[in-house]
Amino acid sequence: MAEQPTPIWDFHGGLHVDDRKAPSKASPIREAVIPKRLQLPLQQHIGRHAEPVVRAGDPVLKGQLIARASDYVSANIHAPTSGMVSEIAELPIAHPSGLPALSIMMEADGKDRWAELPEPIPDYQEADPADLRERLRWAGIVGLGGAVFPTSVKTNVTGKQVDTLIINAAECEPYITCDDRLMQEQPAQVIAGADILRHIVGASRILIGIEDNKPEAITALRETIDTRGQRDIELRIVPTKYPSGGEKQLIYLLTGVEVPSHGLPLDVGMVCQNVATAVAVAEAILQGRPLISRVVTVTGQAVAQPGNLQTLIGTPVAELIEQCGGYLPGIHKLIMGGPMMGFGLHSDSVPVAKGSNCFIAATEAESPDPVKPSPCIRCGECVKVCPAQLLPQQLYWYARARDFDKTQDHHLFDCIECGCCAYVCPAHIPLVHYYRFAKTEIWAMEREREKAEHARRRHEFREARLKRLEAERKAKLRKKKEALAKKPASGKDPKKAAIEAAMQRVAAKKAGQEAADPASENEKN
Repeated sequence: MAEQPTPIWDFHGGLHVDDRKAPSKASPIREAVIPKRLQLPLQQHIGRHAEPVVRAGDPVLKGQLIARASDYVSANIHAPTSGMVSEIAELPIAHPSGLPALSIMMEADGKDRWAELPEPIPDYQEADPADLRERLRWAGIVGLGGAVFPTSVKTNVTGKQVDTLIINAAECEPYITCDDRLMQEQPAQVIAGADILRHIVGASRILIGIEDNKPEAITALRETIDTRGQRDIELRIVPTKYPSGGEKQLIYLLTGVEVPSHGLPLDVGMVCQNVATAVAVAEAILQGRPLISRVVTVTGQAVAQPGNLQTLIGTPVAELIEQCGGYLPGIHKLIMGGPMMGFGLHSDSVPVAKGSNCFIAATEAESPDPVKPSPCIRCGECVKVCPAQLLPQQLYWYARARDFDKTQDHHLFDCIECGCCAYVCPAHIPLVHYYRFAKTEIWAMEREREKAEHARRRHEFREARLKRLEAERKAKLRKKKEALAKKPASGKDPKKAAIEAAMQRVAAKKAGQEAADPASENEKN
């Protein structure tokens, strides 16, 4: 194994913040208790929501498909345990808006009986990458680092040359330790999943980027790599700095290659996957299991026993808190995700989803209420810490003025919403909120434009169809008239032909009589 203790490159900006990982870092992963009820939102991924294939009252088994991907960018959903579907309805989910979403509600029977699963693929190195991707699609695997992009889509690199697979083990956000514990306790699964992903995308090497504040995980991965004897896997240790776990930032840290604006890692011959995603891939390929659970960190000063739990997707957050000793006095806020990029929950009755990696029960000291913002003093601190090298101040002014064209001119969509700018802003301006607002408005306008364009194309198609039908009708009528004009006399109506013949005989007889009697002609004169 080749190892590089210190990276050569460093990205612009970023922050050195108190990681606050100690309370949960020392806690081994333990199995969460199966809840009595589970709620499975149909939108747990980027893309179109899944379509239910069960109905209320249907019995289901653990691992059974209950909602099918409705589009290419979508993901299957499976039953996390055995039981019965109680309802399919709009129910509250973990989302900043607090709005409900269509979900499947299950009643667990406590038996945890498995459905029939597909056969494992132990010889994956001999398998067709397309078949392996199809297995990942069946398993409903998405990016578990927070992006929740369907893994089967992200690994479809047809027509592209991939040189490097990067495994994101940075876990740079404060408080979160689920990936750290996963690497400590299941390093073989992490490396196996990474090797499967390498085969699928056709990469020649694997780089694992991990922050230096995870010595136990580094040791576990190093020993596993040495045991496997794979020379195409390199463990790269990077300094602890937020947000080193950002995809573009980690790629630059490890390789010195900058992903272009509006570009993807695939554009520079790389694919990036999260540690937990790699473990889910290994389970799908080597055990034939779908994604029905994940490791979740429960932490914060207002929870009695911070720790990491292997949790079934759909488990109510309140039950996780209860299994960690419950709330302590002074609970002020419940946050999903980290303190930098996460958001406050309106209720703890919402379910754990595929992208739920952490829940923080925070005191007021940990997460104080927002301070009323004051006018921007143009200090430029936000520019200094922006890891995407943007101009946060300018983006703020244009977003506030709803000048969305200007926000895009200033590369709004390169913003990773890490929160560094808002963290250092002395005016306490919620900068990221403005950027999210601008992105949402632009997406909404784009959808309206697409609808208008679709309606225009439909109208034009209809007009063209009507013109074509009218032209065809006129052409048929013209051909009919021409055919009648060319038709021989024998083809005339017999009755009309007889009348014409009789009239011709009468005319001929009259003309003969006049010619034979010249006196009558003189009388006329």
